[in-house]
Amino acid sequence: MIDDLWYKNAVFYSLSVGSFMDANGDGIGDFQGLMRRLDYLQGLGVTAVWLTPFQPSPRQDHGYDVSDYYNVDPWYGTLGDFVEFTHAAKQRGMRVLIDLVVNHTSNQHPWFQAARKDPDSPYRDWYVWSDKKPPHADTGMVFPGVQETTWTYDEVAKAWYFHRFYEFQPDLNMANPRVQAEILKVIGFWVQLGVNGFRMDAVPFVIAADSAVAPEPKLQFEMLRMFREFLQWRQGDAIFLAEANVLPKENVEYFGADGDRLQMMFNFPVNQRLYYALASADSRPLVKALKDTRSLPANAQWGQFLRNHDELDLGRLEEEQRQTVFQAFGPNEIDQLYGRGIRRRLAPMLEGDRRRLELAYSLLFTLPGTPVLRYGDEIGMGDDLSLPERDCVRTAMQWSDEPHGGFTKADRPGKPVIAEGPYGYEHVNVAEQHRKPNSFMNWMERIIRMRKEMPEIGWGDFTVLPTRNPAVLALRYDWRNNAVLIIHNFAHRPLEIRIKAGDDEQSRLLIDLLDGQHSEADESGRHLLLLEGYGYRWYRVGGLDYLLRRTEI
Repeated sequence: MIDDLWYKNAVFYSLSVGSFMDANGDGIGDFQGLMRRLDYLQGLGVTAVWLTPFQPSPRQDHGYDVSDYYNVDPWYGTLGDFVEFTHAAKQRGMRVLIDLVVNHTSNQHPWFQAARKDPDSPYRDWYVWSDKKPPHADTGMVFPGVQETTWTYDEVAKAWYFHRFYEFQPDLNMANPRVQAEILKVIGFWVQLGVNGFRMDAVPFVIAADSAVAPEPKLQFEMLRMFREFLQWRQGDAIFLAEANVLPKENVEYFGADGDRLQMMFNFPVNQRLYYALASADSRPLVKALKDTRSLPANAQWGQFLRNHDELDLGRLEEEQRQTVFQAFGPNEIDQLYGRGIRRRLAPMLEGDRRRLELAYSLLFTLPGTPVLRYGDEIGMGDDLSLPERDCVRTAMQWSDEPHGGFTKADRPGKPVIAEGPYGYEHVNVAEQHRKPNSFMNWMERIIRMRKEMPEIGWGDFTVLPTRNPAVLALRYDWRNNAVLIIHNFAHRPLEIRIKAGDDEQSRLLIDLLDGQHSEADESGRHLLLLEGYGYRWYRVGGLDYLLRRTEI
């Protein structure tokens, strides 16, 4: 059972093949380069790699405009290279997830080209068309301020087509059973080549039956069950990790009341309140988000994250909370995007403050769920705000202080490389941090190793313990007669707290797993703890004989 639910106690690592390492010398990262870095990922402690799109594409949206679902873009290699990569990952105990981008295709996809050229084409109703411009065509844009409409007139088709995203990404008609059947073929194809799961892009749009015409479209949740059944029929332990920024009350529909739909979802409610806590030293909205999202089927799991390849979306915060986060981490217009988010990596948002970076990533690894890292997080990579929109956080990985950060031997890299400033590759790179025992990367490796030895967080139930101070968050996890207690201080100043870890005898002893600052309770059963500014503690409740006390059920 535990082996089938491997994702409950895993460490995910998200990367773009084109930005990771170039082995072919053409300036673009490729699968050969990625394979050469698998030992690095294994050493870091990664157990699952999520790849952003690498299929053939005009690359107008970093590959999220797919023109062929059954191949690898020649920039990155061949199908043979991909299979060799998945085999090499498996040998190192790592699973591979890839993006499943099926809300839309590229307008260069043969399906769309056939659909626009012939109204009688079998592909015509694979997309959403209208003879007249719909009255609501200027609403519902995903990228407000950049995107002006959701309907575009096609001169060849003599009709308007629907696109929730950019105009070069026409939406597929997900109400069409033939489209659904084709998606199953795509899933089956990549599973056959060694894929262990899919990060499903824009899930609420994928399952919307009539999003082109209805302001609140009907969602086809049974489609998720169909996808799940097919995937697990092909490979029993394969998973879906869904991008669905929805309200907590809607979660059950995506997971399924019986856990028969999606296995994992990114926890956007917690992510946004986490940033508010970091900005305001007030953990109460974060606690509420944790409690609102705690109800899950037994086989489901949250994916917790700090940053990803998109903007930091703050759209579901209250206006005052959003402005607090903007002021703290993205006060300038150039920092912000789409009127709702921040387009920066975490390290520059926190001004490179090691204490705050450790606090943030300690939180990531100890929130209920499975942590998802973004490439470069482990060395504190920065961003390039001179690049448009979200491109600023998609720069090349910085491996060394050699030309182009060791990313490529080409004279001109095909991916932007941060070469100047405090986050330039001469100052921030893997090789430099490998050599320094106290580097952020070595700290991260240690934290990952410790997190993997704490299955209570991935499998157990959590309790928010009272601290009488909103700046301090205390979470206790219980699983199979074992428990851990995690405490974070969001304030910049030291704080002293009294906390009761539990009512049992084991709770009288707290073993510090990181610094050796153990604690024994006083006569009232409470622990007196001093937390430095932005401090954190990882405690094991009871002695280090916990494995001897662990039960089988």
